[in-house]
Amino acid sequence: MKALLLENIHPDADTVLNRIPGIEIERRTSALDADALKEALQGVNLVGIRSRTKITEDVLAAAPDLLAIGCFCIGTNQVDLEAAARHGVAVFNAPFANTRSVAELTLASAVMLMRGIPEKLAAIRRGEWMKSAVGSHEVRAKKLGIVGYGNIGSQLSVLASGHGMHVYFYDIEPKLAHGNARPVGSLDELLEISDVVTLHVPSTPQTRMMMDKAAIAKMKPGSFLINHARGDLVDVDALAEALKSGHLAGAAVDTYPVEPASKNDEFVSPLRSCETALLTPHIGGSTEEAQAAIGMDAGMKLWRYAVTGGSAKSVNFPELEAGDLVEGRTRILALHGNAPGYLSELTKAVSGAGLNIAAQYLNTVGGIGYVSTDVEGDVPADLLDALRTANGTIRIRTLSA
Repeated sequence: MKALLLENIHPDADTVLNRIPGIEIERRTSALDADALKEALQGVNLVGIRSRTKITEDVLAAAPDLLAIGCFCIGTNQVDLEAAARHGVAVFNAPFANTRSVAELTLASAVMLMRGIPEKLAAIRRGEWMKSAVGSHEVRAKKLGIVGYGNIGSQLSVLASGHGMHVYFYDIEPKLAHGNARPVGSLDELLEISDVVTLHVPSTPQTRMMMDKAAIAKMKPGSFLINHARGDLVDVDALAEALKSGHLAGAAVDTYPVEPASKNDEFVSPLRSCETALLTPHIGGSTEEAQAAIGMDAGMKLWRYAVTGGSAKSVNFPELEAGDLVEGRTRILALHGNAPGYLSELTKAVSGAGLNIAAQYLNTVGGIGYVSTDVEGDVPADLLDALRTANGTIRIRTLSA
C-alpha cells in the first residue's frame, strides 16, 4: 500500500500510518495542481491533504487505485464528496482536533479588540504614542454572543466565562449550555445585545453571507465582530464600511472570501485599510499542538479504513465498524448502490463458492450501501471478479488477517 501526504502534514500522521503492513509513504511540502496531482496519485491508495489541494471528479477518475482521502483539517470543501463516493473513495477529516486552538485565538482576539490594540499597534508603528484609556475596556462583564454552539463555540463559552464574560449563543439546533452560557431565540436578538459577536458555523447555503450589510447594521453600535470560521460568512465590503464609519469599533478576521494561493501571492482585501481590524492569515488552527492532534486523528481514520475497512466518521460513506479481523478469515468489503437485493445476491454468491460467513455488517446512507462480510475458507478469484461486475457494485476489496 502507498500513501501520499501533501502540504506539510504533521509527522504524527506517519507514526500512525506506518502501522499499516508494508506501507510506503511519500511526502510533498506543497499542494499540487490538477495535472501534477493526477500524476502523483498513480499507484497511490491513501492521500492526505490540507485545504489547498483540490480533489475533483476529474482527479478521482484519473486515480483508480485511490481508496481513501484524509483531509488533515476541519473542512472538506476541497473535495468533491459525492464524486469520491461514486468512485468508491472514502473521505475523512479531523473536525475536533484544532478546537482548543481556535477557541483560544478567538478569546485572545476579543481581549485585543476591547483594548483597542489593532489601532494602537498601527499608531505606534508610525511613531505615535496612543497611551489612553479612552475606548479601552476589560472583557469582564461584557456580553459575548456566539453564533454556532458546536465544538469550538461551546469550548469558547467555557473560556470566556472563566474571564467573567456573560455568554449568549444562538444555534439552529437545541444545544446543552456549558457553564453560565444562555441561548437566545434568534440571530437578531444575539446581534442586538452582544458587545462581541463571534462566528463558529460551517459554510452552507444558509450561512453564506449571513453577516451582510443588514445584519452588521443590527449589531450594537461600538461592538466587535470576529470571524474565525469561514471566509464566506461575512460581506467584507460591508464590514470595512462599518469599521470606517465607526458603527463597529473593531473586527478580528482570520478567514476570507478570497485567500492567496501561496505565501508568494498578495493578500487583497478592503479590510487592509481598516486600522481597527485585527487580521490574521487563516491561522486559527495553526498551532503545533493542533497540527499534531490533526495528524493523529485523520491518520488513525486512514489507518483503520486501510487495515479493517472501518468507515466510522467518514463524511461521504455509510459509517461501519466491523472490528479487528480474526486470523484465518478474509473480509470482503463491498461498496454498492443502495438497492433491494444486493445483499442477498452477495450472500448467495459467497455461499455458492463454498465459504462460510462468520460475520456480516451492513449500513446504508442515501443511495450508498457498505457491507463487510467475514468469510472462512479460501476465496476464489472468480468470486471476486463476479462481485466486481455484479449489478450495483461500486468497489470490492478484501482484507486478510
